[in-house]
Amino acid sequence: MDAEQIQISVKTVYIPAQSEPEQNRYVFAYTITIRNNGDQAMQLLHRHWLITDAEGKETEVEGPGVVGQQPDILPGSAFEYTSGTVLDTPLGVMQGSYTMQSKDNSLHQINIPAFRLALPNILH
Repeated sequence: MDAEQIQISVKTVYIPAQSEPEQNRYVFAYTITIRNNGDQAMQLLHRHWLITDAEGKETEVEGPGVVGQQPDILPGSAFEYTSGTVLDTPLGVMQGSYTMQSKDNSLHQINIPAFRLALPNILH
């Protein structure tokens, strides 16, 4: 399977209403779109995240599927979901991978490039 067959895009947003900066609590939402540009259906079986805050504290998250689902993503279609995370600092980075299974039952590790979680205007 070519790396280009599954395309991952990410949008992030800071959630001030749920954050408490005076308590070192910064809440971020991220919306991920997984597009299947290949020629066979893929099922998202497992996720693995590494979340790193600005002080270098790392948190690993892994488990079945995403947001309680193990979606089948048909050729030419996309699956989008929104989730969130809480950091102790106003800046952090997430990266990870999905384990996906194609129709022929082969497993594929799809890397999710690092993306930034940051308060608006914290970086110029």
